[in-house]
Amino acid sequence: MSARDLIQEALHSLEANKGRSLLTILGIVIGIASVIAMTSLIGGIQNSLVNSLGLNAARMVQIYSSQELTESDIEKLQKLVPQIEQIGIVDSAYTEYKTGDKSYTVMAQGVDSNMLDAVGASKLVAGRTYSQAESQSGSRVALISRGGADQLYGNEQDALGKTIKVSNGEVQIVGVIDGGSDSMGSLTLYMPRETISGLFGDENPSFPSVTALAAEDTDMDELCKTIESKVRAMKGIEEDEYNSVSATSMKSAIDALNSFMGAFSLIMGAVASISLLVGGIGIMNMMLTNVTERIREIGIRRALGASRRDITAQFLAESSALCVTGGLLGVLIGYLLAWGLAMFAAGSGVLSELGASGQITPSFSIATVLLAFGVSVGIGVIFGFYPARRAAKLNPVECLRYQ
Repeated sequence: MSARDLIQEALHSLEANKGRSLLTILGIVIGIASVIAMTSLIGGIQNSLVNSLGLNAARMVQIYSSQELTESDIEKLQKLVPQIEQIGIVDSAYTEYKTGDKSYTVMAQGVDSNMLDAVGASKLVAGRTYSQAESQSGSRVALISRGGADQLYGNEQDALGKTIKVSNGEVQIVGVIDGGSDSMGSLTLYMPRETISGLFGDENPSFPSVTALAAEDTDMDELCKTIESKVRAMKGIEEDEYNSVSATSMKSAIDALNSFMGAFSLIMGAVASISLLVGGIGIMNMMLTNVTERIREIGIRRALGASRRDITAQFLAESSALCVTGGLLGVLIGYLLAWGLAMFAAGSGVLSELGASGQITPSFSIATVLLAFGVSVGIGVIFGFYPARRAAKLNPVECLRYQ
């Protein structure tokens, strides 16, 4: 029997029992749709969380020293460690902003214009960044993340030109950046360091930290060790209970996030795969029923010259056709379900609570789709093999006598 004949016979069998076939493949459809939807959604959330850290997050290094690092120390450190592409002081301060009946916690980040790229605050969505001249003069300008702009004004364009009260004064929003980790009720503003100093003063002091951006393809673990040793040598710091130096990279946090989301995706995929097992059992049950109902047909085929191999191939083709149909429907439904869940998550504020911002874009992997589709075909072959072999082993004479 040719492959074309097998396919035609399999499709004819499905068409003859549409209702039963649809119910039989329901488990396959649910399993494949669940796997596609969950893995795509988790991948989208993972990408959103990583993007919220900034484009250069994996190359960022936070440097702490029990003896405060000065501007001259930082310049010297950059010369001593050539792998450092940018380095500078970032000031942080907190305040509260009230508008109407809503209150927001504001984290003001003092970042000069030449360090915006290093902290991942340079990718504009709307407006502009502030200039070096504005940084030096302490102009009251600020950048806000897309998530913060959406919380306050509904969209990015409406945020431009608006003013926000920060501590002892106001700053004007001149740009909206992509990324950021604003959650519901909290905002992050980026402004020049001189602006932070002028707004907060001594009553609300800022907390300076040193941030460095490593060059591309730098070994971050080795770089952190090098920075620590250079800072200790510069400041004459001995490692003990009261004096310490640390350099930590965001790469380790990103690796931990990727590892966690990968494990979570694997668990969810395993749970969803239970539906595939149930669907496979349903396939076997239907095929056994088909064999019983078509005993006389099998006898006629054997009498006309069909071999046991032909009978096995025929029933395997039918079970595979069921699973292929279920796989195609599952991929389509999974795709639609992933987008629906993504829109729900963005609209309900779940993203903000997780620390991400913006709209989730499901991450559809061709490899995942092909794997899920291959699994559905494999289920058709595995769970259809026993009924197919049982049909092939029937005695043709007894089959012809069967009423």
